[in-house]
Amino acid sequence: MTAHERSRSRPGPRPVQVLAVTSGKGGVGKTNVSVNLACALADLGQSVLLLDADLGLANVDVLLDLHPRYHLGHVLAGEVDLEAVILQGPRGVRVVPAASGVRRLAALSDAEYAGIIQAFSALEMPLDTLVVDTPAGISDNVAHFCRAAQEVLVVVCDEPTSITDAYALVKVLSRDHGIRRFHILVNQAASVADGREVYRKLNTVCARFLDVALDLAGVVPHDEYLRRAVQRQRPVVAAYPRSAAAGAFRRLAREVRGWPVRGEGAGHIAFFFERLIQQQTPAMAEASL
Repeated sequence: MTAHERSRSRPGPRPVQVLAVTSGKGGVGKTNVSVNLACALADLGQSVLLLDADLGLANVDVLLDLHPRYHLGHVLAGEVDLEAVILQGPRGVRVVPAASGVRRLAALSDAEYAGIIQAFSALEMPLDTLVVDTPAGISDNVAHFCRAAQEVLVVVCDEPTSITDAYALVKVLSRDHGIRRFHILVNQAASVADGREVYRKLNTVCARFLDVALDLAGVVPHDEYLRRAVQRQRPVVAAYPRSAAAGAFRRLAREVRGWPVRGEGAGHIAFFFERLIQQQTPAMAEASL
């Protein structure tokens, strides 16, 4: 076999599912969802990378009792490469930590996004899923991460403010950024029936006023064991695997694993960051006029 034939027969990069986990308001358990979903996916045999994209107020490392020496800011400064930043989390999940209290990381320039792309392009590891824990709210950073991802999971609770803010988030992402498909996860629900009712309320108002498609990805019940796991700084799927919350996260992971990998270029992780910089460039060009 010639070198050219060997090159053609070599398998291409593995398709990577990129999932942005977001919420309209804080306090709904978004980061806890990201952590437990990542761990549950890993338990299903997935190779998972968890990116803390709350670049100024990091929480993933706190929930997992990790103590990062470096974060993405050090990569951007050229002090270390990405391999030095990645931490080994529970269940085989690898974690890219962000910084806490570093304001500059909450508003990156296009050149800094390009630096992130280069760092991830050089990363050599098998990967099935990238879980992106975005900040809460409707900031530009949230919009950029959600638009670059293939799937968007919106976490909502059975509270009027949470439902209202989730609607506002979906409205902004659809109207201003062209996102038309959202997965809804109802967290801290009193029951599955109550969770389905929260989804029904949100879906009804979205169907009336917005051109979007919503589906119910799952319902995570209110569970005392989840609170205990947070106090122990461990994911509930590991600390209390027989709890109701852990079961809900395992069901969510099976749901996510069944989603098709969408989008041309999804076969490499850097594609996600390339889409981020593509969104930044037009805005930067307009600002320079």
